[in-house]
Amino acid sequence: MNPEHPPLRVLSVIPPMTQLNTPYPSTAYLTGFLRSRGVAAVQEDLALALVLTLFSPEGLLSVRAEIDALPPAQRTRRVAAFIDTFDRYHATIAPALAFLQGNDPTLGHRICSRAFLPEGPRFESLDVYIDDEGGDPLAWAFGALGVQDRARHLATLYLNDIADVLRDAIDPRFEFVRYAESLAQSQPTFDPLAEALAAPLNLIDRTLVGLTQQMLLRHLPRVVLISVPFPGAVYAAFRIAQTVKAHDPTIVTVLGGGYANTELRQLREPRVFDFFDHVTLDAGERPLLALLEHLQGQRSAQRLVRTYRRDAEGVVQYVNWIEADIAFAEVGTPTWDGLPLNSYLSLLDMLNPMHRLWSDGRWNKLTVAHGCYWKKCSFCDVSLDYISRYEGASAATLVDRIEAIVKETGQTGFHFVDEAAPPKALKTLAAELQRRQLAVSWWGNIRFEKSFTPELCQQLADSGCIAISGGLEVASDRLLNLMKKGVSVEQVARVTKAFSDAGVLVHAYLMYGFPTQTVQDTVDALEYVRQLFEQGCIQSGFFHRFACTVHSPVGQHPEAYGVTLQPLPPITFATNDVGFIDPSGVDHDALGVALKKALYNYMHGIGLEEDVRSWFGPRTPKTRVPRDRIARALAAQAEFTR
Repeated sequence: MNPEHPPLRVLSVIPPMTQLNTPYPSTAYLTGFLRSRGVAAVQEDLALALVLTLFSPEGLLSVRAEIDALPPAQRTRRVAAFIDTFDRYHATIAPALAFLQGNDPTLGHRICSRAFLPEGPRFESLDVYIDDEGGDPLAWAFGALGVQDRARHLATLYLNDIADVLRDAIDPRFEFVRYAESLAQSQPTFDPLAEALAAPLNLIDRTLVGLTQQMLLRHLPRVVLISVPFPGAVYAAFRIAQTVKAHDPTIVTVLGGGYANTELRQLREPRVFDFFDHVTLDAGERPLLALLEHLQGQRSAQRLVRTYRRDAEGVVQYVNWIEADIAFAEVGTPTWDGLPLNSYLSLLDMLNPMHRLWSDGRWNKLTVAHGCYWKKCSFCDVSLDYISRYEGASAATLVDRIEAIVKETGQTGFHFVDEAAPPKALKTLAAELQRRQLAVSWWGNIRFEKSFTPELCQQLADSGCIAISGGLEVASDRLLNLMKKGVSVEQVARVTKAFSDAGVLVHAYLMYGFPTQTVQDTVDALEYVRQLFEQGCIQSGFFHRFACTVHSPVGQHPEAYGVTLQPLPPITFATNDVGFIDPSGVDHDALGVALKKALYNYMHGIGLEEDVRSWFGPRTPKTRVPRDRIARALAAQAEFTR
């Protein structure tokens, strides 16, 4: 170590907004890795800190002061109602937050009385569940018991009401997850983000600036890493970096994470480097080690790895000295040390028992393997490192990490955040968990492939698997083949039923608007989905609109999928999604409304007996799929295995 360059204190930051029930895992991985290499590393979650500050008695007083300064004409009906009942909001916000943090469970009884929390427009959604006799609108979901879950759902609606007020009165871009997403998503130019960052600070900005300043005084870092997973965290990340540079311009700021890895691969915008000294791509371990060596005088700038920087002439350089990445088995164990694990909020937006896992519960996020072992799906970013470089670790190493994390956090729940956890790795992992008799609960993402036999599904359940999610995408064998998913609808039915029969909840990722998808394809796909719910194969799902990315096979070879890409504008900042022309001319956006409505009802056991055409408009074609197609496939499989 060069004595003229003392060890650098590195601070990793989770920017708003990511999620509120559990820490986003990037800083835990980076902090654990850096500490394993002798680096003084700490971490902060400013996403959680921002929400806890705004949604507090003092925070609500600040919100009211902002509203009081607005002309009456600028106050929406929602904002006016909030002011009219402000005293109740102010009195209940701290108890409600404590309840959602699990610190005051007995308050659930008062919340369930429907007389404790003020109820704004978000509570109108409960009216759809009131029966003809005017009975309890939540009895169908929670029954006579379930006080904690019922109260958590009501308290979540209460928080959403306040968030709506913030959006109406303070910042129309505010969201709990996708904050100011449009400023960064596939933005070819930096101008919209630059304009937003140069604008006068609103209450949310000032709060984030204050929290950032406190963080810097608390940790005194020399390097600040800001990990941005998606566009909805970019604006706040730049606001944090702006504050860091105003506080002390000698602090080195570094941008990385999933957003940079996918959208900033053509970065040419010098203004980005007014905020960040460096932008790194792909797995962060090797680029960070190289950067830290450079900052300590042990490596020249031309030997950085996968790193953007601005040179002395103000030109953006991409430097990529070729060095091997750190093997997945050697990245170390993530650590949550320094994060306020008892302060995260278990929210219950969706009453569906599977769907709720994404927002409810403090899950330790862990990866079984790096990348995807399949890496063939035509809609996926198969050309990028996070998909294309597949590396695993032994079951013993993974379970060692699990044991260390449980010891540190006291939490035995794990969410495996792989692109698709390999069946062979899950089998050996389950066996090792069982051998060590570890009592953990886990869930994660897989491909619905035939390797998941009923026997393996049962073994995974016995090892602690409680839920599985996977991509069914478009429930059409023709389109699944075009997508190169490597599965069929009947195979998905058999695998999902095997998991369900083992007591494992199943969530299906679904897609609409894939190239050449017709209205008939869409109707047929919904019929398959209806039958999968009807037969108990899946319990939850989500329809998302297909987006063509520049890194996917569709984006790179559109002619093979029957579409024409729209010309991209000159790129100096971000690029990911690319528009395309599908000669089918189908209005997929209109179909998407029907698909999402049908799926929401299916997840709550409603409408499964209805003809799928009832969800669409007039002149919808009749499905070509027999109503018992999935039932017959499952029966044939059961007969075959006897």
